[in-house]
Amino acid sequence: MFIVHVFVHVREEAVEAFKAASIENARNSLQEPGVARFDVIQQLDDPTRFVLVEVYRTEADAGKHKETAHYKKWRDTVADMMAEPRHSVKYRNVFPDESG
Repeated sequence: MFIVHVFVHVREEAVEAFKAASIENARNSLQEPGVARFDVIQQLDDPTRFVLVEVYRTEADAGKHKETAHYKKWRDTVADMMAEPRHSVKYRNVFPDESG
């Protein structure tokens, strides 16, 4: 698996709009064959901070995701909602692995 955590800091007045756009993107992303999981999580002590937890079957699937219409719509919709540029950290799973 190829896992991406996208860290997002949203302007306070944009929190609800960001959540709505991100949930729509996550629902559509789960329809992609290469997406195993797509979570939108919100920080408890600072509700302007989110992490998108994206789990792809392969690294190539993450690239395919960025070509979808729903990702491009999300990207363009939330661009002005950011309090600072979003950033991501990429991971590979150690356990469980594909062998079980």
